[in-house]
Amino acid sequence: MEVNNTLGPIDIAISGLQAQGKNLEVISSNIANLRTTDAGNGQPYRRLEAILKTKGDEDEITGVTVDEIITDMSDFNRILDPGNPDADENGYVTMPNVNLPTEMINLNIATKVYQANAAILKRYQQMVEVSLELLR
Repeated sequence: MEVNNTLGPIDIAISGLQAQGKNLEVISSNIANLRTTDAGNGQPYRRLEAILKTKGDEDEITGVTVDEIITDMSDFNRILDPGNPDADENGYVTMPNVNLPTEMINLNIATKVYQANAAILKRYQQMVEVSLELLR
């Protein structure tokens, strides 16, 4: 990997902030819809996942981007709740395929990556300030 552009690391950090921001939106949507039994189509909410990929080619990486947001097609969860209006004849309710502990782990990881990219930008700003101070 070779970075020819002087602002390459900054561009990479900014793209990382943007990608993780979108990833945080997807994770937040999953958590917000944890108990949504009807997403408007007669089915429970399906978990979403942001797929990230690098920008550029293998010789020169210029950042990261959200390639696509996919729908998790794993089985829905079923819980026994006979009093629920969405319960079937046996008293089971079909729930979204969202697992809160998994989403919290993903949220923690995305937050740490976002913070790391923000720290890179802060360090770069400090380096520029020191360089300008030395030039005075």
